[in-house]
Amino acid sequence: MYKFVSIFLIISLSWSCGSNKKVDKVTTQKDAVVVNFSAGPPTLIYSTKGDYNNLVPVILSDDRSKITSFPHPNDIYYKGKLAYPTQLDGGYLLDNRGISKNVAFLSITYDEYSKFDKVPSVDSLFALIVYKDPLVEMYNCGNRHQYKNEVGDLNSLIINGQLEHCKKVVGK
Repeated sequence: MYKFVSIFLIISLSWSCGSNKKVDKVTTQKDAVVVNFSAGPPTLIYSTKGDYNNLVPVILSDDRSKITSFPHPNDIYYKGKLAYPTQLDGGYLLDNRGISKNVAFLSITYDEYSKFDKVPSVDSLFALIVYKDPLVEMYNCGNRHQYKNEVGDLNSLIINGQLEHCKKVVGK
């Protein structure tokens, strides 16, 4: 009797472990990216009027008449490399430096700026601004630490037309 019950349980368990469900590969989609605005560094993505990717950004006052923030030559690194923005799909860039809606770009490249021995004066930097109003669009896509695959997740938002999940900072 015990042998019969044991065999019955083994067969029952093996049937229950199997799946009789059909897998519909056409409708299966990758999970949507959820944007989380909890406290932490912002994830800023933006597009510009030109190619300024290798130029050092500074932050201007709201009236764009003076520089309110600029990096020390030692502070233009991100994760041990020069803080160039990361290229995303659709012509968007991921900020790695700490820009804002009031960004402007100097005529100096990250590489050139990193070789300065001392911090330039604000007046000398202001004279080097070549693009005072470079942004076409800018979005805050939440806490930067939320993303497991930062570039992939942001590209998914862009490709799938889901930037409305982010907060528009600048743009149409």
